[in-house]
Amino acid sequence: MTAFTSTVDTPIGPFTTVVAGDGAVLASGWTASLDELMPQVSASLKPEEIKERRDLGEVTRAVRAYHSGELGAVAEVPVRQRAGAFTEQAWDALRLVPAGQPVSYARYAELAGRPAAVRAAATACAKNAAALFVPCHRVVRTGGAIGNFRWGVDAKRWLLEHEG
Repeated sequence: MTAFTSTVDTPIGPFTTVVAGDGAVLASGWTASLDELMPQVSASLKPEEIKERRDLGEVTRAVRAYHSGELGAVAEVPVRQRAGAFTEQAWDALRLVPAGQPVSYARYAELAGRPAAVRAAATACAKNAAALFVPCHRVVRTGGAIGNFRWGVDAKRWLLEHEG
């Protein structure tokens, strides 16, 4: 399979997206390096070749629109990730967390269907290859502390304030 990649400038820094030929996001994040993105992609989804494009159509438009204040722009962009059943269910649950309404890891575990699986829910966040499109930045610690984020605490803080 051939995938396509593009990097756009955002207020947080470069944002790179890797999409399958049908436009589904395989990986994304605030980096210009594919080496930082591709390790999170399931082996079953890894493309044989990745070609650079200046623009990825709807995906690039959604990224730019989100960073310009159109917070719902990324919600309908298709994403393709593979993992165990709970992790995939947890990623689906993340896509339902509205912008401006962050949830605690405990609440996130509930939304994912396993209230006692707080650590597993946190692990699902950590394994998320499609940052922004699967908004793991919307999960915070109990009490509201920001918590960790692959792309840095400053990036997470900006995203939460942007959505607030």
